[in-house]
Amino acid sequence: MASPVTHDTEHAAPLIGVIGAAIAVSAWGTTGVLIKAIDLDPVAISFYRFTLYSGVLALVLTLRHRPPGWRALWIAAPGGLLLGGDVVLFFTAVKMTSVVNATTIGALQPILVLAIAAKLFSERVSGREIAAAAAAIAGVVVIVTRSSGTPQWSGTGDLAAIGALFCWTGYFVMAKRAAGKITPSQYTIGTGFWTAVVSLPVGFIAGQDMSVPDPGQWGDLVILVIVGGLLGHSVMNASLPRIPLWLGSVMTLLVPVVASLVAWVALDEALDTVQVAAIGAVVAGLAVVVLNQQRPTPVTPPQAPLTSATDAD
Repeated sequence: MASPVTHDTEHAAPLIGVIGAAIAVSAWGTTGVLIKAIDLDPVAISFYRFTLYSGVLALVLTLRHRPPGWRALWIAAPGGLLLGGDVVLFFTAVKMTSVVNATTIGALQPILVLAIAAKLFSERVSGREIAAAAAAIAGVVVIVTRSSGTPQWSGTGDLAAIGALFCWTGYFVMAKRAAGKITPSQYTIGTGFWTAVVSLPVGFIAGQDMSVPDPGQWGDLVILVIVGGLLGHSVMNASLPRIPLWLGSVMTLLVPVVASLVAWVALDEALDTVQVAAIGAVVAGLAVVVLNQQRPTPVTPPQAPLTSATDAD
């Protein structure tokens, strides 16, 4: 007979998931600035970052006698291909436009997640939520418009950020659906592998320099792997099975806030009063959209205990 689930046990896994998601989105908020500091073409950054990342994680699991296997790669393929599209487009966006623009456009993800969750989890969207979503979109328009006169702005870069938004949304949904089929660490390795597979041909087709980085550039790549990979993707993939999809999505609203502050401090990217207010409107509007949504109660697959960021089995 199974042991009874206590009140503390019922809340332990969601609490760990919330803390993990908070760590992940805070780490992602700094990746735009790190990408700006690496003197490589954006797709090359994607390829070498995820090749190094997935390779190291696979080696760790293999040494622990828990290799990922081909089944894990197959299950992770949809999410990995979407993540590949996201990182290629997002890296391109932050190279061409401001970090604030790229990350704030990405903050619209909860709206798309709600639309998908309405189908998958029978969630209802009220008129209040629609109004809040419209306010958030208006805030993004204000931010982009007021950035159009600055050296950092690029219309093409903003379009790339919008494309990354759709891919990023799909990746989140696939990460949630993979729960219970493979472990979070296996999913992380698999998506990293497919992201590298996507990045290599895209880089050559786009005419980007895919040469092996100079020795001095590997240090910055390792930092990007640790921050965006271990603290970002690994921790978020381990957290999503433990929290509702809508909650994981709404917590990504911390990304543009962190990115704005880091870019302001590290890159001296200007933020005027109107932009600050517009960012506040985006965060507030999306928070209303998601928090006003009735929490879904789907039947979830059994979860594995979270042990570490590199092997959360």
